[in-house]
Amino acid sequence: MREKSHCPYCGSVLAERVVERSLRKCCDTCHEVLYDNPVPAVCAVVADHGDRILLVRRGVPPKVGFWCLPGGFMELDESPEEAALRELREETGVTGRIVRLLGLRATPSRIYRSVLLAGYLVLPQGGEAAPGSDALEVGWFTVEGLPEIAFESHRTFIRQFSTAYTRTSDLRGPGDLPPGGP
Repeated sequence: MREKSHCPYCGSVLAERVVERSLRKCCDTCHEVLYDNPVPAVCAVVADHGDRILLVRRGVPPKVGFWCLPGGFMELDESPEEAALRELREETGVTGRIVRLLGLRATPSRIYRSVLLAGYLVLPQGGEAAPGSDALEVGWFTVEGLPEIAFESHRTFIRQFSTAYTRTSDLRGPGDLPPGGP
């Protein structure tokens, strides 16, 4: 991400000042402080009736060719839950229902400096698993048979799922695919 050199509020050249014990970009004209905040992103641990997890082989940097959970960045005017289900649909063709938030992780990023990632447990509702945007391929894997996962945060969410839930059939509700689903 390119370093900001001008104030987004008034266009003046920014200066660096210590504000709240941190070096920050500040505008000496309009006195605004630019805070660098994490970029919000989401991912989905999608578990089928056999407790397999849906993974995506990445087609875009970083980590092209590695496997990861379906996910991506939130759009404006979108909730984290909506973003998770949209990314799932775009990358895999699968629709789903969020069961619960697995957790939040702040991860360093070469491009964005910091990404705040929300991981959700999702049950599939329909669609055929097929690679979509950003994906080279998709596949269902058991926790014991996972390929190398691209990101530590994704490995953490998978571990949280595998230790908290012994059977996804215990999580099923009305409208969920019956055993024998995807």
